[in-house]
Amino acid sequence: MLTPAGRRPWTFYVLAGLFTLFVIFLYGPMISIFILSFQGPTGGLVFPLRDPGFTWFHALFGQARTGDVGGAFSRSLPLALVVMVLTVLISVSAGFAFRRRFRGASAIFFTAITSLIVPGLVLSIGILVTFREVFGLPVRWYSSGLAAHLTWTLPFGLLIMFAVLGRLNPSWEEAAHDLGASRWQTVSQVLVPIVFPGMIAVALFGFTLSYDEFPRSWLTVGSKNTLPIEIWTMTTNVTSPALYALGTVTTAVSFVVIAIALGSIWVIQRRRSRRG
Repeated sequence: MLTPAGRRPWTFYVLAGLFTLFVIFLYGPMISIFILSFQGPTGGLVFPLRDPGFTWFHALFGQARTGDVGGAFSRSLPLALVVMVLTVLISVSAGFAFRRRFRGASAIFFTAITSLIVPGLVLSIGILVTFREVFGLPVRWYSSGLAAHLTWTLPFGLLIMFAVLGRLNPSWEEAAHDLGASRWQTVSQVLVPIVFPGMIAVALFGFTLSYDEFPRSWLTVGSKNTLPIEIWTMTTNVTSPALYALGTVTTAVSFVVIAIALGSIWVIQRRRSRRG
């Protein structure tokens, strides 16, 4: 906005300054870690940057590696992918089911999102006890760890799909039925393409929440660490820029996933605009 004299009001500069400080506060530590990850072999954990190179990236996966980073990544990535797929399938199915009222719907809904307010560590203890004492099963990242992560990702997926499907016009389904489409054809060829951007959002939440989850993983993945636990373990015995290199690698993976999700939405919107 401009004043009658053609100048911006003073509030604009105040808000712009506050926003700039917010961005610096939000991304400053990330940028610092990214820069310090390129420290040379004589560099330390703080500035200045000495002999920049890829020394500590090689240390993560080379013979002089500082932890089981490769193994942790090989577990966190497939776990996050499985959690992502299950979160999408369950959230979309539940979203369609809750479009019609049925007895006990409110109780089921509030039960499903209760895990959002339960501390993650308490939940991981409960899952640990359930698997070991009730079912007599060992805790593993692909069983109890998967269940623990779903208690974190599913509530977000449900809330997103409920919001997306709540805005869906019922007349589109009625038009599809009038044109002779079966119930499955209506869902797969009419409804799913419309809500597909919302499904991508659920997938993005499912992947990133699982990939970065620590409290619910601590006691439920067994003896094989996932990446967040491995990073926490490294903080207790590693005092080198290798920690920063690992942070840079994991952040890059997260940004790649976000870029894929945003690119998918962009492709979908472009195709829709061409058809229109």
